[in-house]
Amino acid sequence: MKGLYNLLKRFLPPYKGYILLNILFNLLGAIFGAFQFAALIPILGILFRTQPLVAQAPASWSFNFDNLVQNISYIISEVIQNSGRERALIYLGIFIIIMVVLKVGFTYLASFVMVPVRNGVVCDIRNQIYNKILSLPLGFFSEERKGDIIARTTGDVQEVDNSILNSIEMMFKDPMIIIINLCAMIIMSWSLTLFVFALLPVVGYLIGKVGKSLKKPSMLGQNKMGELLSTIEESLSGLRIIKAFNAEKKMKTVFAKQNKEYYHIMNGLMWRRYLAHPMSELLGTIVIVVILWYGGRLVLNNTSALPPQEFIAYIAFFYTIINPAKSFSTALYSVQKGLASMQRIDMILLAENNIVNKPDAIQVKEFNKDIEYRDVSFKYIDDAVLKNVSLTIEKGKTIALVGQSGSGKSTFVDLLPRFWDIQSGSILVDGMDIRDYKIADLRGLMGNVNQDPILFNDNFYNNISFGVETATMEEVIAAAKVANAHEFISTSPDGYLTNIGDRGGKLSGGQRQRISIARAVLKNPPILILDEATSALDTESEKLVQEALENLMMNRTSIVIAHRLSTIKKADLICVFHEGEIVERGTHDELLSIKHGIYKKLHSMQNL
Repeated sequence: MKGLYNLLKRFLPPYKGYILLNILFNLLGAIFGAFQFAALIPILGILFRTQPLVAQAPASWSFNFDNLVQNISYIISEVIQNSGRERALIYLGIFIIIMVVLKVGFTYLASFVMVPVRNGVVCDIRNQIYNKILSLPLGFFSEERKGDIIARTTGDVQEVDNSILNSIEMMFKDPMIIIINLCAMIIMSWSLTLFVFALLPVVGYLIGKVGKSLKKPSMLGQNKMGELLSTIEESLSGLRIIKAFNAEKKMKTVFAKQNKEYYHIMNGLMWRRYLAHPMSELLGTIVIVVILWYGGRLVLNNTSALPPQEFIAYIAFFYTIINPAKSFSTALYSVQKGLASMQRIDMILLAENNIVNKPDAIQVKEFNKDIEYRDVSFKYIDDAVLKNVSLTIEKGKTIALVGQSGSGKSTFVDLLPRFWDIQSGSILVDGMDIRDYKIADLRGLMGNVNQDPILFNDNFYNNISFGVETATMEEVIAAAKVANAHEFISTSPDGYLTNIGDRGGKLSGGQRQRISIARAVLKNPPILILDEATSALDTESEKLVQEALENLMMNRTSIVIAHRLSTIKKADLICVFHEGEIVERGTHDELLSIKHGIYKKLHSMQNL
């Protein structure tokens, strides 16, 4: 149960006030529950004449079992002498009802104060997962499936709620009921209770054995659910390709296979889980029968210190323990299942983030001089993507990067905002290593326009003002005009408040790109990164987007990745990448003058 302890230690401290109230109310509920059975002893003895009436009141009330029985015996004797035995039965019923009302009332209050704890912990876990996802480096997500991460955020958190948090109250309440009733049993007959204790370890071992067997299949089930969600997510994203290649049958087969595997895993898991209740009930019944046989034999042979009425009450106390014990054993089963899900959640929460601020990181609010790549080398896993690359980018200049796919261009620009950290060399902004700056400030200097514009299922206004919390409608409209987007936005049904659909699905490629450019215009960054911003567009859209980009790049330091060389003729410097190195650099005309140069070859191929 170390995993459960660590979970509670991590997430319960903010709710300790509720926990203390829950413990108090459960304790009171257990006490009143035990009190109703303690009252049965003298009542049964006096009503059925197995013990004499008590004529003299005890000297005082004290909190021990014998004194409690003596005082109740005196009160019942008074009622019988004054009103008769039948009236005493009525009073007995009223008394038991009052005790039950107090018991269930405090039990309800205990459950009531646990509601904010349970929902609060789930809320905290979801917040922590989402915050961690946003803070983790891009490298983490290149090794994880998106659907599996979604499964951990949804299904696994729900499983923690259903399995662990649903069991926490039982784990607080049931032990109190068991302990209080066991104490009463020990006071009544320590020898008979010792006999009960000899049976309990065997019962506990059998229950624990089945509970532990749930953890492994539960982990397998949650992993398989992650695969299912990944397949669904990939199918939704690639639906056009699936239909275009007539691959519906293939994808149906893949999904059906994964779903069938999940079906078999969950069958085994639920068969074990449903074994909890009948197994604990059977074992509890066996223990009761053994106690009835053993204790009844002692009472019948007059070798027990318990008179008949106390033996009946003793059995009632033990029977009261059965349901909490069953619930507790069921909770143990559920906890094992939930801990498997918590392990999957911790794969995100405890993932190492090596791109963090230094303790003495400094602020940077403006860009004044230049960007310098100094002998930069980088690799994702084994093979080097960049090899001792050096380049200085002066403020206000436009630098273009060209080369074959996989030559290191995108990696080169991704290192500047610290999406990844370099293995050797350094990147300097205004003479200071970027690792010495605060990450948020560093990224605040930059604006990105990507080949695949990333838009959100929201309206035009919120997409353009994304990340700029103080933006006004006038500023958003001005940015849209610079990006040549105002015209089609203003003709939309609700103007700037029109929803653009999932990933901007209601817009054309050129329109999505211009919204992305408008977002960069509004941010107004001193450094601009353009990653093949026009490569996926038709000629007319490219013209509009290129004009918007020229407006955006005016008086800014720009790093442009381009496959269409016609878009970078005016660049101040063009760097040609090949296998992780800059093999050529110069202006458009200078590079064309190099005989057998890579740039000249690319230019000739595009002209052809």
